[in-house]
Formats: sequence, C-alpha cells, structure tokens
Amino acid sequence: MATGVIDKLKSHVATLSQISENEKNGFINLVARSVSGEAQHVDWSKIETPTDEVVVPHAGLEPAPKDTAEIKALLDKLVVLKLNGGLGTTMGCTGPKSVIEVRDGLTFLDLIVMQIEHLNDKFGSSVPLLLMNSFNTHDDTQKIVEKYSKANVQIHTFNQSQYPRLVVDDFTPLPSKGQTGKDGWYPPGHGDVFPSLKNSGKLDLLLSQGREYVFISNSDNLGAIVDLKILHHLIKNKNEYIMEVTPKTLADVKGGTLISYEGKVQLLEIAQVPEEHVNEFKSIEKFKIFNTNNLWVNLNAIKRLVDADALKMEIIPNPKEVDGVKVLQLETAAGAAIKFFDNAIGINVPRARFLPVKATSDLLLVKSDLYNVRDGFVIRNKLRRDPQNPVIQLGPEFKKVDDFLSRFKSIPSLLECDGLRVDGDIWFGSGIKLKGNVHCSVSSEEMLNIPDNITLRE
Repeated sequence: MATGVIDKLKSHVATLSQISENEKNGFINLVARSVSGEAQHVDWSKIETPTDEVVVPHAGLEPAPKDTAEIKALLDKLVVLKLNGGLGTTMGCTGPKSVIEVRDGLTFLDLIVMQIEHLNDKFGSSVPLLLMNSFNTHDDTQKIVEKYSKANVQIHTFNQSQYPRLVVDDFTPLPSKGQTGKDGWYPPGHGDVFPSLKNSGKLDLLLSQGREYVFISNSDNLGAIVDLKILHHLIKNKNEYIMEVTPKTLADVKGGTLISYEGKVQLLEIAQVPEEHVNEFKSIEKFKIFNTNNLWVNLNAIKRLVDADALKMEIIPNPKEVDGVKVLQLETAAGAAIKFFDNAIGINVPRARFLPVKATSDLLLVKSDLYNVRDGFVIRNKLRRDPQNPVIQLGPEFKKVDDFLSRFKSIPSLLECDGLRVDGDIWFGSGIKLKGNVHCSVSSEEMLNIPDNITLRE
C-alpha cells in the first residue's frame, strides 16, 4: 500500500515546476517516513530525568573570558540565525511578524540588528546575521533588510523549503489539483533549518569563512540574545548541540521537555506522549523544564548529518482546510534533532532568555515599564520586585495590534501589577497605574472609558 501511494505521489511531484529537486526529494522522503508509520510514541518506562551533566545549570557555567581579544576569537566562530518564516496574521498584521513594532518605534528586526551591531562594535568582531525566511516572508524581508545596508552587520537571507500541501482524501499534492497560489504550499516547520542551510549554499559559505557555530532562535523571542558564557562552554566542551531550557510555569505546560532516553538526551513533545500520561507530562513537578527553542549547533556537525541524511526528526502532522478541502502538512521541529548530535546537552537558563511575543498580551508587557531598551537589548526593569511577569488576559477587542494600540492612550504602569484581565469594550486613558490583580469588565452593550492618571487596584 505504502509503495503504491509513494510512487503515485512521486509522479505528481515530478510535475511541480515551482520547487527544486532538493525540495521534491525532501518532501517525498518526509511523506514516505510518515506513511511507513515510524513510531512516534516513547516507552514511558524508559524515560529518565536528565542529570546536571545532561542539563547544565546556567549559573554553574564558567564565566566568559574578560579579555576583548579572547571574546573576539569566540565571536569570530559564531553566526546568529533567526527563524523568520512566520507572518503577523494572528496579531492582525500583514507581512513578516518580525517587522511588528515592539517599542520606541523599533521592530523585532531592528532590535536584532542593533544587538549584533553592538557586539561587533564593542569587540571588533563581524558576527553575521542569517534570516531563514519562508516563501510567505521572502519578498517583504528582502526589501526590509535594505535599510540595514550601512549597519555593522552582514545580513544573509535564505528560504526554507516549500512543500505542497497533501490532500487527505487521495494523498495527492494540492497544487496538482489546480491550487497554484500560495495556499497550495507550506513551509515544513523549523526542523527544515538544517537541510535548507545546506541546500541554500549558506552552510558551505559560512564554513569557508571560518564560522563553526550557529545560534538559532525565533525572531519573536526578545530574550534570545548572544550569551558569551554559553558560547564559551560550547567551544570549550566541544558540544555539537546545546538546547536552552528554562523552568516551566503553568503557562508552559504544553512545551516540549528534555529527557534522558536509552542513553541519549532527547526532546519529548506532548504529541509523543501516550494519552494516559498526558497529565503527568503537563505536571511541573516531574517535568520541570521546557525548550525555549534557543539552540546552539556546530556547523560541521550539521553538514555531516545532512549529507548522511541522518536527521530523521519526529514528524508533526498538522491538519488544515483550504477552500473546504482537508489537507495535511507534515512538519518537523529543530529541537527534536538534539538526539542525532554528539555530546548534546541542555542548559537551564534564566527565564529572561525566553521572552516571546505571540499575542498583544505579550506586547503589553514589553511595551510597559517592566522593561527598558538599551543597544537593542530588552532589559528587565530592576524596580520590579516580583521575578514573575503579571498574567495578562485581554479580550478579543485587543487581539489585533492596531486595535490594541488604539485602546491604550499610553501603556499603563505594570511595575506593581500581578495580573490584568480585560473583558469588553474598554478604553484606557494615559498615565494609568495598575496594582495587584486588576479585572476590568463591562457587559456586551456597554463601553467604558478609564480616565487619565488614575490607579486601578484589585
């Protein structure tokens, strides 16, 4: 059955002129692995909690060198790569998510470029920035990066693979049925970063320039900045792969965690967990850490494993619907590659290194007085005593960035706020302070204007 399905798929895919031979082969291999029914579940009895040798506490790392020349020598081996394939559609924006304004008129991309430029200026290094785009973000990103032409950062862009969506009913590619626009295609998850680095020619170019390590992170994680202690540890201990993990809170219970499994460190995602163990997986007592998707990886090791076609990460099936047709996207995650690299470890980092902006509730936090921006770095305000951020829950009226911005005359002070929940048609004046847990709510027929310069308490 499987062979017949794959042979039929191959003949359809061969006619898709929009994608390269590498993409065609990568797609066929992914579908073949999926159809063969490779085991996704783990044997629960074999899971072990990783020791401090496998997940190293960040606080215990040896300090980075103080000498500027030594730091430059470390940075000369490094490349920074941002996963830039996502659109801002969930926040009501068009174009790449990385061009949403975060604060002070600066976008994610502005901040990233400023951070690397600061490093290069300070240490005399030339750390390059790589942006992995998708076909959704490529054209816009190419135009946007032109504005950084005078920055002290060399910027490279490349595209991740473009795969055809699969029609569930008959396992044919959606573009073969006449859906030739963007809806016929999908980017196959950030696990694709490794083959795409190689296929784009960027991997060989970087190796020829003496680069040895890549720091990969999501472009919307404002905490994912170059950490010299981690880079120093990586080089000194010859780790081929480091995953940054951080302690779970109740907001992160679905995040993937690191486990020791059959003698190797491995990422365990909720999709791999047998149903009877899902609650145990979500417990923050047993599984105390989760993957931030900040990854440090040896470039030579990537080349070795991609050339050997050895990176067979767990497949994540992502069902969608396009114009009433049920389709399937098969994806992989970069974190799942950890088990294929030698001497791979996790580092348990402070929560400050995980500051993602996935919704306007996150945007409220980073625009507020909880943070300051210096040289592109988003830094926690020392006046905030509670190490935890307030829990922010905004109603649907605030979902889109433009609506969110119009409903706050200025961003309220959150320094003494433990939580904010807003339900209904509510508009905030300027100079407002929030203290404790604040809940603002009106019925569906009402509207509330909160006046300027007042303090709202629980």
